[in-house]
Amino acid sequence: MSATSGTERGGAPASSWSPGAAVSIYAPDLFRGRVAVVTGAGTGLGREVALSFAHLGADLVVAGRTQSRLEGVADLVGEIGRRCVVVPTNIRDPAGVDNLRDEAYGQFGRVDFLVNNAGGQFLSPPSKITDNGWRSVVDLNLNGTWNMVSRFMGPMAEAGSGSIVNVIHIYSFERGAPMFVHSGAARAGVVNMTKTLAPYLIDHGVTINALAPGFFITPGMLESELEPVGRDEERFVDELREHGTSSRLGTVDEMAAAVVYLCSPAATYVSGTTMVVDGAASQSNWPPLFADGEF
Repeated sequence: MSATSGTERGGAPASSWSPGAAVSIYAPDLFRGRVAVVTGAGTGLGREVALSFAHLGADLVVAGRTQSRLEGVADLVGEIGRRCVVVPTNIRDPAGVDNLRDEAYGQFGRVDFLVNNAGGQFLSPPSKITDNGWRSVVDLNLNGTWNMVSRFMGPMAEAGSGSIVNVIHIYSFERGAPMFVHSGAARAGVVNMTKTLAPYLIDHGVTINALAPGFFITPGMLESELEPVGRDEERFVDELREHGTSSRLGTVDEMAAAVVYLCSPAATYVSGTTMVVDGAASQSNWPPLFADGEF
């Protein structure tokens, strides 16, 4: 079945994907009859979150920039036995986000969970970030998240229930963002947005929280963040250990399990907070990724 600008998949009984140990602790039918919208769902954490929701009984609307990747996720959701609608979306484009909302409600009539995972940045010393680079990262991470929240929070409030999770990172807080000044500033804005909206939304049965993952490797992180500064996964882990930052990397399963918790009935009184899931990395040193003296 196809929608005007979305594609639905569904159906076969056996899946080539299986949940990790962290997500497996949840009851298989926890989200039966619910609908989740996940952005940045084609790869990495977004993909794992979408599949985890499907494993727990939810139907999905998956959004991102690359349709082929989204369709691959939708195929896996179908193998799990849940419905999935694919809506390619640039969250920086308000009209595109309007279309995503309309497709979600048009196909399913409800949205129970919104996971704003889409975002990104590039490693750069502050002095080398151009005006265009700054605006692009801020527009994606801050304005794009607002575009999503502002379109979905109203219908959720009218329905009297729902959960919103804004994915940020551990460079969003008081220690600053030495590797990502543009993204750190933008995502600190998302933290403030989350706190500001929480009292309004909780009165309507809607929770909104942020999730700050620590160090975990995805193909996108390797390609866009580590490889440009000459790191692979092994070297990066060695540097983390050398500086006492972390004994290991996290897994996408562990991060997805935290998202699931924030959307679960166990978290209905959790709102306006930021859950840091980083294996205590933010309490230690961060490895330098630039040459000595570079700014």
